[in-house]
Amino acid sequence: MLLLKHLPMHSFNENIAYVNKECTVYKVDDIKTITRVEIHGGAVPIGAFLNVVEDRRLVKPGELALNTEAFRALGLPEGARVSLMLTEKPQSLSFVRKKIRGNVLGLAECQAIINDIKMHQYANIDVAAFLTACHSFFTPTEAVALIKALTTERNLYWDEEDIVVDSCCLGNVPGSNTDLAVTAIVAAYGLPMPKITAPETDAINIMRMFAEVDKKAVEVQKIIKDVRGAIVSDNVLPIYKSLSVLRSVNRYLDLDDEIFAAVEMLAEKIAAGVTHLVVDVPVGPNALVKSARRAVYLRKFLENAGDLLGIRVDVVVTDGREPVGAGVGPLLEARDAMQILRNKENAPQDLKEKVLFLAGRILEFDPKLRGGQGYNAAKEILMSGRALETFERMVAVQGKTSPADLGALTHDVLAPISGKITEINHKILRKIGIFAGMNQYAGAGVYLMKKTGDKIAKGDVLYRIYACDAGTLSLANSFAEADNGYEISRDAH
Repeated sequence: MLLLKHLPMHSFNENIAYVNKECTVYKVDDIKTITRVEIHGGAVPIGAFLNVVEDRRLVKPGELALNTEAFRALGLPEGARVSLMLTEKPQSLSFVRKKIRGNVLGLAECQAIINDIKMHQYANIDVAAFLTACHSFFTPTEAVALIKALTTERNLYWDEEDIVVDSCCLGNVPGSNTDLAVTAIVAAYGLPMPKITAPETDAINIMRMFAEVDKKAVEVQKIIKDVRGAIVSDNVLPIYKSLSVLRSVNRYLDLDDEIFAAVEMLAEKIAAGVTHLVVDVPVGPNALVKSARRAVYLRKFLENAGDLLGIRVDVVVTDGREPVGAGVGPLLEARDAMQILRNKENAPQDLKEKVLFLAGRILEFDPKLRGGQGYNAAKEILMSGRALETFERMVAVQGKTSPADLGALTHDVLAPISGKITEINHKILRKIGIFAGMNQYAGAGVYLMKKTGDKIAKGDVLYRIYACDAGTLSLANSFAEADNGYEISRDAH
């Protein structure tokens, strides 16, 4: 037996165990590669990957240390007596190898892989192998099987509701987040809209500017019953354990694939109990979907998958060539949303129109509305102030948070020549916002002054960078100087 110790380190989804190289209870001299172990002593055994430590100050020979993920999973206090045993690789890895060789996986095989990922039986390298194989060759049948494998558990039920709605954007276009205003309009109309999405998405980061987003299932159900709308993190769902691992590794690999993004999104919505879904597919050279042909393929996949999975999917293709709205960053995008909800004259009109369009499509799921009436119904709800009132109730019920401060340090990026803006690369603008610190500080980001089609003179402000410290501002400025993200056709005069 060994004494349990907590090493306060995070390993991004992996359970890691540490023993000293001089451990007398277990022979570790011949460990040369990734070694799987099972740790006993808690209510249930947990799997982990064993590392060997040379420094006695970190782990003594009679101790077993666990990183934070594993320590929490085991659920025992430091000093508890535990034991470990070596285990074999999970059998489902044979299905990963099968996929790598170009074969098609069935439902049972997908279920075995997802179950082992959820139980932390896979190292990140194993998950990366599975994702890479799927991105190389992935049939629609496999995609549906993987969605079913991910959604074997569900703890949100809406038995009293015939229609439960949501919307999702598969685009990676900054500033295009319509979720706050759309959810408020739809909830004010009366359709239940549980906006449940990943903790790192724009919708959640923006909602954090107003309200608490980490809720339990029973709380979400009460919020929907009381207000009809909520914007919360999907860590409320059992599916979060497996989805978070897949997302984390996928982000590291940077494998942009619209079908795999659709798989994750549909699994999340089905697990949340959504019955009717509008999917916004922005198309543009720097969006997730880069051509009309791929948009048609994605639309057909989503509609067919929806039919097989029992969820009605309405796909709309939109312009993804530039940011929608003016803000890029949580607080700046939150301000755009509130200008729309408050019916301010200076609200970004492109974002407002997209809000009304998407909300209208969702409202038309209601059999009482005829096709084409949704837009006018959404506009009436917005202009009357009912959407703002509903959003304020959502914030109050979810739990109001303290507002963030806008970055005090700014830098204006100026037009280098006179002419007309022909293109804005939103990937570049998002990267500048990240360098400015928007992933760490809600008040950092980029605010656009000029959009595609605008005529400009040399020295006009294209956008303003907001930062919270001099270091991140300098980094963002340097990147913007190398590439400001704007294409400008030179003025002929």
